[in-house]
Amino acid sequence: MEATRAKQIYESEQTIGVQLDGEKPVWIESVDEANGMATVQVGSDPLNTHTVSVDRLKEEA
Repeated sequence: MEATRAKQIYESEQTIGVQLDGEKPVWIESVDEANGMATVQVGSDPLNTHTVSVDRLKEEA
């Protein structure tokens, strides 16, 4: 995924499914477009957050 798309998903009022590495559902919490990074929450655990490259994120079809 590109950083601009990750930011669009983050700012969207709709719920858009996103997966980390094509397997784990995540919520995008913030996007650093300049560096191509995103902070995501894995699953429903608010304490399980990671900062990852947006290349590892995939929008669910």
